[in-house]
Amino acid sequence: MTTVLIVDDQPLQRYGFRMLLDSVPETEVVGEAAHGADAVRKAAELRPDVVLMDVRMPGMDGIEATRRIVAAGERSRVLVLTTFDLDEYVHAALRAGASGFLLKDAHAEELLAGIRAVAAGDAVIAPALTRRILDEFTRYVPARSGDRDEDPRLGSLTDREREILVAIGKGWSNGEIAERFVVTESTVKTHVGRVLAKIGARDRVQAVIFAYDQGLARPNAD
Repeated sequence: MTTVLIVDDQPLQRYGFRMLLDSVPETEVVGEAAHGADAVRKAAELRPDVVLMDVRMPGMDGIEATRRIVAAGERSRVLVLTTFDLDEYVHAALRAGASGFLLKDAHAEELLAGIRAVAAGDAVIAPALTRRILDEFTRYVPARSGDRDEDPRLGSLTDREREILVAIGKGWSNGEIAERFVVTESTVKTHVGRVLAKIGARDRVQAVIFAYDQGLARPNAD
C-alpha cells in the first residue's frame, strides 16, 4: 500500500486525484492540503510515501514546500505536477529535491505508475521523456565556467562509471546504455547504483542535474 498526500489549491483537482487513487487498491490517500505551508505540516504529521505536489499555490508555493519537506529528512518523496507552460519551475523543483515530475494532463495510468515509481525510490521521468524535457530544462541551468574546479565526487568514479553518468545525463535508458556498451542491463543497473551512491544522488533525476552542472551533458548531444 502506497500512502499519498494530495497538494493542490483547486478543490476539484484534489477531488479528481482522490477519486483516481481511491479507485485502485494499492494506493491510499491519507490527506489533502490546499497550500504549501499546510503540505509541510501534514507531510510531517502523516508521513506519506508520496506527496503529489502542485507548483502554483497561494502563500508558500510547491517549490518551497518541496524544499522544506525534503530538508526535514522524512520518508516522504515528492512528485511535482507541472504543465509545459510552467517549465521554468521544473529546474527549481528538481533542485529543491523533488523525485521527478509529471504533466498535469498525464493519463491516469501514467500518474499511477509515477506514484509507484517514486514510492519505490526511482525517478518518475522516464528516459524517453527526459530527452524531450531536458531541452527546456537546460535553459535554466547556468553554463558551467571553464575555470571552476571539478567536483571531487567525479574523481571517485571509475572511467566506466563516468561514462554511465554521461549516458544518464543524456536521458538514455538502461537498455540503451547496455546496447551502447555491450553489457547486460543488470550490469548497467549495478553501475547506475554505484554512480548514484558516489555522487550522492537520490535518484536518476538528481544524477541528470549533477551531470549538467558538471558540463558532462548538453541538450541534443549524441
